Amino acid sequence: MVKFLKSGKVAVILNGRYAGKKAVIVKNVDEGNKERGYGHAIVAGVERYPLKITKNMGKKRVAKRSKVKPFIKVVNYNHLMPTRYGLELETLKSVLTVDSFKEPSQREEAKKAIKKLFEERYNSGKNKWFFTKLRF
Repeated sequence: MVKFLKSGKVAVILNGRYAGKKAVIVKNVDEGNKERGYGHAIVAGVERYPLKITKNMGKKRVAKRSKVKPFIKVVNYNHLMPTRYGLELETLKSVLTVDSFKEPSQREEAKKAIKKLFEERYNSGKNKWFFTKLRF
């Protein structure tokens, strides 16, 4: 079977609290491990998308509306739908590891780092599709 859920691939979460949200696969475990006996992936996604900006808005308002709220999660492959898009963020791999999920303080630090990366990516104008809400 061909492995198509690789790191850097953008996927849509299908079940749970983040259903319908876009996420990028950071690390994938095809065979499962001791704690999780199924194929799963560590994902970083967008919980709250940035709002629409128009040309007559001031800098302060634009800055406020350009904020992104991220989430990190371990997701079963059955609850992911891959897209054709990719998001190449090498720095995400160093920030988000399996150890990031062990303690809440580490989790918060990882989220802050991801928030910074996502906002930089959004403000630079790259990967526009990733930062838009799914309409369905």
